[in-house]
Amino acid sequence: MGQEWAIVGPLLPLELERWARPTKDNCLLLNGRLYVLRVGYAWQDMHERYGKWNSVYVRFRRWAEQDVWDALLETLVDWGLINFLVLCFDGFD
Repeated sequence: MGQEWAIVGPLLPLELERWARPTKDNCLLLNGRLYVLRVGYAWQDMHERYGKWNSVYVRFRRWAEQDVWDALLETLVDWGLINFLVLCFDGFD
């Protein structure tokens, strides 16, 4: 894993104690999410190397509901690692 994961990984919640089936690691699922964003595919067309598309989607939604993505972006901005002014969000005016 690279330098980026060393920074981002600890900011993501651990999901080791979920009652359902064991989860894939956060790095793999985050990469799956970024893949979907980058290529513009539907979730169902996500490459299988990232795990089951539905598992990636469910974790993405759960983290969105828990404000994990907002907290991650705020932390990266606070640390000076990204410039919030140049971020582009699809669907925002």
